[in-house]
Amino acid sequence: MYPKMLQDSLKAVEAARDENTAYEPERMTAEEKDALLAAYHPDYKKSEFSTLKIGANKGESVPHELCEMLQAHSRIKAEDIDLNDITYDVDVLIIGGGGAGASAAIEADNAGAKTMIVTKLRIGDANTMMAEGGIQAADKPNDSPAIHYLDAFGGGHFAAKPELLAKLVCDAPEAIQWLNGLGVEFDKAPDGTMITTHGGGTSRKRMHAAKDYSGAEIMRTLRDEVLNRGIPVVDFTSAIELILDDKGNAAGAVLMNMETQELTVARAKTVIIATGGAGRMHYQGFPTSNHYGATADGLVLAYRAGAKLLYADTLQYHPTGAAFPQQIFGALVTEKVRSLGAKLVNRDGRVFMHPLETRDVAAASIIRECSDRGEGVDTGNGKAVWLDTPMIEKVGGEGTIEKRIPAMMRMFASYGIDIRKEPILVYPTLHYQNGGIDINVTGMSSCVENLYVAGEAVGGIHGRNRLMGNSLLDIIVFGRTAGRNAAVKSKDVSLGSLTLEHIARFDKERKDAGIVTDAVSPKLLPDYRRHK
Repeated sequence: MYPKMLQDSLKAVEAARDENTAYEPERMTAEEKDALLAAYHPDYKKSEFSTLKIGANKGESVPHELCEMLQAHSRIKAEDIDLNDITYDVDVLIIGGGGAGASAAIEADNAGAKTMIVTKLRIGDANTMMAEGGIQAADKPNDSPAIHYLDAFGGGHFAAKPELLAKLVCDAPEAIQWLNGLGVEFDKAPDGTMITTHGGGTSRKRMHAAKDYSGAEIMRTLRDEVLNRGIPVVDFTSAIELILDDKGNAAGAVLMNMETQELTVARAKTVIIATGGAGRMHYQGFPTSNHYGATADGLVLAYRAGAKLLYADTLQYHPTGAAFPQQIFGALVTEKVRSLGAKLVNRDGRVFMHPLETRDVAAASIIRECSDRGEGVDTGNGKAVWLDTPMIEKVGGEGTIEKRIPAMMRMFASYGIDIRKEPILVYPTLHYQNGGIDINVTGMSSCVENLYVAGEAVGGIHGRNRLMGNSLLDIIVFGRTAGRNAAVKSKDVSLGSLTLEHIARFDKERKDAGIVTDAVSPKLLPDYRRHK
């Protein structure tokens, strides 16, 4: 399958495979990591960031593309919406139909709240579905939530909000049991013990998985539970503006049918934002592993309503996105490939880093290899490095790849590449929104009452870098938390008059700051049309 231009490099990788399989590269020191990140990680490129001139985070830097959306005009004018014409009236309105939204809906329903999900595409069209490697939980005898906390806190550059991270790791074992009880088919030994593996930055084997389609299996189970409970789901409908009441509290949303553009009003005593990530913003021109609707909508809606963001300047670039063939450029190559024994090697077949460094360090290492060191492989569509997948079966025995990462094997086989016998080409891909809306431990916004947030739209859980497996965990832990707390809170909420006055306030702030823009937000969907 590989073209002639790659054959010399491919032969070098094959010639070094036996030696590389046995080779255990040293991990970097903290000082080496800091220097590497500062020089090569995209988050450190100051030229790619703008300073916010308005809103709760005025004076802080965010990516250019996000800055434009945060400071843009609303898609609607307040006077065009009749807030007395209420189409949906619920206790808990959940915006987003991924793992966090579904988890929230199940728990809100459990608590007896009248609950509804509204989702831009279909329930399950979310980054949850795209997650492959697994979900972390410290539930083995040699592990503990305290050790999990230390791994995640250090991996996030000691920037996580301690109370959020503590909740994440302490609720993790029960979250696994909850999913198991709902029917998630985790990998298990013959005696029923869950099989766990390492991830980058972990000191214990705590990664629970369902082959290499863990997110799809979790999302399948959560979706079925939502639908079986009869929780209303309004598909192909976007929330384009939050509604507040006259006390400044979240009180619903203006919804737009994605096909007809029809606008409707949903009134709610509490609102949960579970809109996911931002990969389809393609920050700095990077490809992405994200689903089609990942355009940072929740951050935009919350920011215009007065919510504060946390660490919105930090993104996760997954070190191993597919770099060849072009048809799957940017698609996720799960970290589990490396946890099973594959190593990253350059064009000459040399291992250049420990395979399980944290994701930001691994991404920066690959970018360095492909730039200053000049050791990247020219794919004809940019530079890349090899991920030597045949090493897996040298370590784990014949059949390991088909048993443990079958989806990865099938994806590359579709293009004539047998990853059991041939390495694959990878380069960092935009993967995860580390920053998001600032919340407290109940899941509620720090600035807007009755507005809850769960999943990738939250900032602060992971600090400035996330470890593998902690995203599938946070959608469950904080999705369930938001659902329970929003339901309980709704019982004591007495809604005031509905208002969209915050749009005019934001417009005035923009005008006073001298910002001239024709942009409207939220973005809703990426535009891949070719413009003349």
